[in-house]
Amino acid sequence: MANEKATTQKGSISIDAQNIMPVIKRWLYSDKDIFIREIVSNGVDAITKLRMLGLGDGEDLKVTVTVDKKKREISVSDNGIGMTAEEVDKYINQVAFSSAEEFLKNYAGEDPAGIIGHFGLGFYSAFMAADRVTIDSFSCQEGAEAVAWESKDGITFEMKPGLRAERGTTITMHLMKEEDEFLESSRIREVLEKYCGYMSVPVILADLESIRERRAEHEKRRKEWEKEAGKKKKEQGKAEKAEEGSGEEVTADNEPFSEPEPSPVQINDTKPLWLKSPKECNEEEYRETYRKLFRTWEEPLFWIHLNVDYPFNLKGILYFPRIKKDFSGQDGEIKLFNRQVFVADNIKEVIPEFLMVLKGVIDCPDLPLNVSRSFLQNDGYVRKLSTHIVKKVADKLNSLFSGDREAYQRYWDDIHPFIKYGCVSDRKFHDAVKDAILLKTTKGDYLTLDEYKARNQGKTGNKIYYTTDAARQAASVSPFEAREIDVGVLDTLIDVNFMSFLEYSGGQDVQFMRVDADIKGLQDESEDGKAMDAEKMQTRIREVLGQPEMEVKLESLSDKDLPGVLTEDEQLRRYKDMSRIYGQSQAFPQRYTLVLNRGNKSVQAIAGMEAGEKQNLLIHQIFDLARLSSQPLEGEELKAFMARSNKLISLLALE
Repeated sequence: MANEKATTQKGSISIDAQNIMPVIKRWLYSDKDIFIREIVSNGVDAITKLRMLGLGDGEDLKVTVTVDKKKREISVSDNGIGMTAEEVDKYINQVAFSSAEEFLKNYAGEDPAGIIGHFGLGFYSAFMAADRVTIDSFSCQEGAEAVAWESKDGITFEMKPGLRAERGTTITMHLMKEEDEFLESSRIREVLEKYCGYMSVPVILADLESIRERRAEHEKRRKEWEKEAGKKKKEQGKAEKAEEGSGEEVTADNEPFSEPEPSPVQINDTKPLWLKSPKECNEEEYRETYRKLFRTWEEPLFWIHLNVDYPFNLKGILYFPRIKKDFSGQDGEIKLFNRQVFVADNIKEVIPEFLMVLKGVIDCPDLPLNVSRSFLQNDGYVRKLSTHIVKKVADKLNSLFSGDREAYQRYWDDIHPFIKYGCVSDRKFHDAVKDAILLKTTKGDYLTLDEYKARNQGKTGNKIYYTTDAARQAASVSPFEAREIDVGVLDTLIDVNFMSFLEYSGGQDVQFMRVDADIKGLQDESEDGKAMDAEKMQTRIREVLGQPEMEVKLESLSDKDLPGVLTEDEQLRRYKDMSRIYGQSQAFPQRYTLVLNRGNKSVQAIAGMEAGEKQNLLIHQIFDLARLSSQPLEGEELKAFMARSNKLISLLALE
């Protein structure tokens, strides 16, 4: 055991160390920048412990990270509690190594990406990037002496009395040649901002090379200023002589050189917004925090401030960004912190997957972060925490819906994909927000499902009519609007799943029907139309189109200018849409029904024609026009349609 009177102590940390250290370096290679977080966190902890002892009041307590590119060294220095030689022997030679050894023993079979945060690796993470590490420490204990510790490989060490005269600890890491990136000013700042940007103690970055360069530039500007000031002084002296005896006062206009000398900079915010009470925060502070966290100038729609002490110790802010219809390129980002120390992004075991389209920060000091993802998946505390976060999101949506319906409707176009995704993913979330689900109509109204039923009572039964493209399906939409039946707009990828969920699992008596899947809205029930030989007409159309299995109907439609429409079975079309969404290459037969309008003069004329080229042209034209109302023509089909249209124009011109 070391003691403060000893001169020099040498030893081996552990008989197994030579096997453990190479594994640590290799196993956590992809996340090696965490050594910065671990060492800085140790400094923050040392200052926190000092405060708990009632010491350090009025002092400038801080952790300073010094980068010396010439020496290839990064030093992390704090003015916290410090350590005695006995404490270094206990906490570095024994406890710290034991924790690293235990860490590897517990998670040796895990994917490195599956370990949350890597907390617990602590001091020995320094050897992931350094080939030599030194400790200089001076304890706050009365009568303590400074201690110096050094290890060149993480296996053997040398400990002796140190020269440090001020309370605190400095850990200096001499980096391996392959770790040059951490000596670059931009890289070390990036890592510090990532992991330490919101630590509770000021973290100061002193990049010596950068400071030297900035001070040289500063000195250059100072000399240029002095040179210019000297010229002005001479000119001023001449002016004074010229004005001598005139009685006029000549004033000096030379200001002293006031540009501050470059110095180390603080890179963190010790009191982040999410730790404050919502009552203490204003709207601009929320927006500024959003811009700073996510390095964007985009504005969030609104946010939820999580401030919970029971049953969880949970702080955070969740922001609602504008969400794209198809979620493509939708990079949500929820940052997870433990006592203001960044741990990881988007931990789905803590944050439900459907919330990942949001952006925000969650700080949970009670979360067991030095564990594997498999542990989190089965941990009861984590499940309750996840459920609580979902509840808070649902509460916010409901309060906005009931408290400011107008604002909620403005946000709906941007947030509805997220809400629908959440409903499909989490039944409890759906049950909590089901009364706040809106349906936007082609007229621009926003209706709940109950409001839709009430407005269309007696016209639609339990059906909700919708369009996936109001412009393309206008021919099918207009008859519904003419009868004052609301048509909803459901045009996102998630809507296919969402409709099926509401019909079969949502506990609501609704049936969704696209406007071109049912001719109910198109029929004119007041007349039967002109009598014609339906069977003959049907047979002729199948023959001309070369589709003997096609279903052809003749009905009286309310829009007499509409010659015909194509309808497709709702469930079959949805199944095709689902297959396309999930990337399945399954081929589906074209099963649609061609409905011809008995009341349309063109249809009546075709029915009375003799079989021939003109009738063939018109049948093909009516069929393609019906198709165009729901889908575009492409390639050879479009080419044939254009050629046929030109031919019909020529025939009309000759009549």
